[in-house]
Amino acid sequence: NSKKVVGQPSTSGSALMATWSNGQAIKEYQDFLATGKQEIEMKPDGPSIIVTGDTKIMTPLVRAMVNLGGGEDVVIPMATLDLPESLAGRTEYPIYIAVPPPNLAEFLENLPDDWMARRADMVFFSGGPHCGCIEPVLKKFGYARDTMSQVLVGGFTMPENDMGKPRDISCKIGLDSMGLDKWAGECGACGKWAGAFHERLYKYDIRCRTGFYREWRRWMWERALFDGAFNLVGGVREEPVNLAEVAMYYDKEVSDMAWQFSQQLRGWLAVTITYGFEERMFGFAEREGNTQVAKLCTKEMYPFVFGSAPFENSQKIVEYLNYAQQDRGLLEGAPVPESSTFDGQRPSKMRQGNLRSDGVM
Repeated sequence: NSKKVVGQPSTSGSALMATWSNGQAIKEYQDFLATGKQEIEMKPDGPSIIVTGDTKIMTPLVRAMVNLGGGEDVVIPMATLDLPESLAGRTEYPIYIAVPPPNLAEFLENLPDDWMARRADMVFFSGGPHCGCIEPVLKKFGYARDTMSQVLVGGFTMPENDMGKPRDISCKIGLDSMGLDKWAGECGACGKWAGAFHERLYKYDIRCRTGFYREWRRWMWERALFDGAFNLVGGVREEPVNLAEVAMYYDKEVSDMAWQFSQQLRGWLAVTITYGFEERMFGFAEREGNTQVAKLCTKEMYPFVFGSAPFENSQKIVEYLNYAQQDRGLLEGAPVPESSTFDGQRPSKMRQGNLRSDGVM
């Protein structure tokens, strides 16, 4: 059995040891300096291309982007790939790649030459249950770098019908040391078309940070941790719980996962999540999680939620994934790594029941 076992001592040194020898962070910073950019490009919004899956199905993400636009966007299925020379007189416009993550590698692998020439105009989505973390796929094809546009969604609702407009769900969680509002759950954007995406959301009072790729990457991984840990801790319960309940009653379990994950993230990918990430995650869950039931992802989405190295090497997360699959019958068919510390029983720190009802503190 060649399946990875998490929790056993490594014979080649700890991944955390790699933090100081990992040249990736240095290389990214050198690339950033080489661009010579001091300010974020803020190109205006306008008619755009939105690429969807095999058929012209209005997924929640595609519907949200169309509803936020001005009515002139062109939605095309990934199998068509007819790229117009101009849109509303503009020869340069955003190409939003709203292809479902399980189909993204196939899409990028089969791009025709005229699309390859427009790579700088492509905009990729991450964050939330519909988009997940696609960084490993983008890296494979050379798209995870400073020059690419990427946006982080999850900070707005995605209506289930064509009539609804997305609604901002970011929230204030207090004041910082300068007396300014601290926010959690915001969207984010980087790259050439960061300004266009920001403008599209701003028109509907949806908050969106803009930054360089190095900053955006920190925001993205924080969101990936939130999506993974809160839904895992809540999703394995016998009774449904929402994300606010996870934050209030199962906080120690989430915190253990979060700190293990942050260490693995530094070791494997040389990324450090921005200070205060726990306060932001819990604050967002407590304020906006009442309507979001904790739910584990499908087998198809598993690689984009739990399939990256920081998740697969976080012992507590892997214990819960094994419990979910072996004891709860969830994640059927997903490639869950084996855990040397999981004994087939409920994880040791897992609290039983809903603490609000049984009174256990």
